[in-house]
Amino acid sequence: MPGVPGISVAFHRGRLVPVSEAIDDLGTPVPLPESPQRVISLVPSLTEAVAMSVPGVLIGATDWCTHPGDLDAQGVVRLGGTKNPNLDAIADLAADLVIANEEENRGPDIEELRRRGVPVYVTDIRTVDQALSSIARLLRLFADADADGAVDTGWLDAAGAAWADPPRYPPVQPGRSARALVPIWRRPWMALGSDTYAGDVLRRLGIDNILADSPQRYPRFDPADPHLAAVDVVVFPDEPYRFHAADGPEAFAHRPYALIDGRSLTWYGPAMVEAPQRLAAALAAVQHSARD
Repeated sequence: MPGVPGISVAFHRGRLVPVSEAIDDLGTPVPLPESPQRVISLVPSLTEAVAMSVPGVLIGATDWCTHPGDLDAQGVVRLGGTKNPNLDAIADLAADLVIANEEENRGPDIEELRRRGVPVYVTDIRTVDQALSSIARLLRLFADADADGAVDTGWLDAAGAAWADPPRYPPVQPGRSARALVPIWRRPWMALGSDTYAGDVLRRLGIDNILADSPQRYPRFDPADPHLAAVDVVVFPDEPYRFHAADGPEAFAHRPYALIDGRSLTWYGPAMVEAPQRLAAALAAVQHSARD
């Protein structure tokens, strides 16, 4: 949990300000002004979470931050991709806080920003429960960031309620959930493996990831692998690779498949509110390959 073990004073952006210490998800102390008001997010889903909960504090985001749709109109500076951010531009913005994620962003980039004196708070989210608790901790850092000293967490409460009892995909037989392969990329083929937020999302919806025991989080695979004969349904999200009916399912002859919203599957944050219903509806509309 982020703590405030002591308050000190630092020279920050040309003035003396009270500085406290937060602890990020990886246990790293992060020195912060008591009320961060200049924030950069290097995580698209967390960009949306901060924008909805603490309007006006974002000054920078990645090129992949698409939500909310008015970031550019708000004057938010684009700072490159999640894997190749513009470190010089980030440092020049002199943010109170940079938000990153253990999976989404590269460790060397985070360390270089910290070496330059940039306060980076790293989240680590691999399950639905972790998403809810991690974002709640993150938003507590902004308790005094606006004039009323309040942060809007209505969507977070709604997300918790939505995932408390989500709709479930019917078992293929008594006592056995459907087994799914979840491709995320093509050329080369890659899929969801172990220890991922998206895998936990599907588990809660009654879908077992057939590659959940892989030693890798996003392993490569061959569609012709005999091991995949046990797959009951192939689940195609539309991001990061934009799978659609004419691109993806044809590689899995005679295999039922579902086309789903990638944002609902992989974005923790406000997308979590509607994700259970959106994903359940898409999974219920299972189709069959054109080669069937």
